Amino acid sequence: MKLHFQLLRNMLIYILSRNRNSYSTSRLQEAALGRGHRVRIVDHSRCELKIGTGSHIYYQGKKLETPDYVIPRIGASLTFRGSNVVRQFEMMNVKTIITANGLLKSRDKLRASQNMVHNDIEVPKTYFPCLHNSDISYMMDQVNGVPLIIKHLESTQGLGVFLAETETEARKYLDEFNKNDVKYLIQEYISESKGKDVRVFVVGDRVVAAMKRTAPEGEFRSNIHRGGTGQSIELTKEEEELAVKTAKVMNLGMAGVDLLQSDRGPLVLEVNSSPGLEGIEKYTKVDIADAIISHMENTVKK
Repeated sequence: MKLHFQLLRNMLIYILSRNRNSYSTSRLQEAALGRGHRVRIVDHSRCELKIGTGSHIYYQGKKLETPDYVIPRIGASLTFRGSNVVRQFEMMNVKTIITANGLLKSRDKLRASQNMVHNDIEVPKTYFPCLHNSDISYMMDQVNGVPLIIKHLESTQGLGVFLAETETEARKYLDEFNKNDVKYLIQEYISESKGKDVRVFVVGDRVVAAMKRTAPEGEFRSNIHRGGTGQSIELTKEEEELAVKTAKVMNLGMAGVDLLQSDRGPLVLEVNSSPGLEGIEKYTKVDIADAIISHMENTVKK
């Protein structure tokens, strides 16, 4: 028992991150070191994969030591490469807090919505048009008319998300997207949310923190990165269960689940597989980094 405990307190953890100085990466490293583990930050963009008999990962020209656990922090621009690095670790029987499949599903907004609805998780009404569809009026009718939201399929941190308040505005955005072959979807605008949403941080099978985010004056996106502010919030039982279920069906051991509080109950707006820690730790005063490392230890123990 004593030896087993010592092994749990001295694991090798890789944090996959391109920015070792980012708040989230630094906090995870600090928490892991504080709990007695060895930590190495690995830039997944510089990993090379050997596939076949004796599959390995090479980094900076050298074969990586096989870790006990991997915590991916994969940015949207490197989803394809990052997911393949995560999958390689999975093939090597290394535990990872998010799966390659979960990362891919969460990054594609359409695929994520399809997966959630298939598992009886309600989302705002969403419409994915065919290529170069110019029938704006028909598309608007599918999502309860204007105002409506238009999203790039792989938008993050509020980027690539637009509010069209009139049919003229919607036509302007869609004409531009069609001209540049941008993949997008159209989504119903939940007017009662009024620039507010709830970010729920799920680790494993429990909610560790939640905050209500409010958009700044003149902005509809409530993301902290876009100037939004937050406040700690107590979730209803329904909201808590919905967030945990969403992370589970998306194959994510760690997730930022964004909820809208609508007149018909909570709706899942998005799921983030690499949620930032800075804003939610600031507003809730919860040590989320430590909760992630603790979950990692419990997973390995089991």
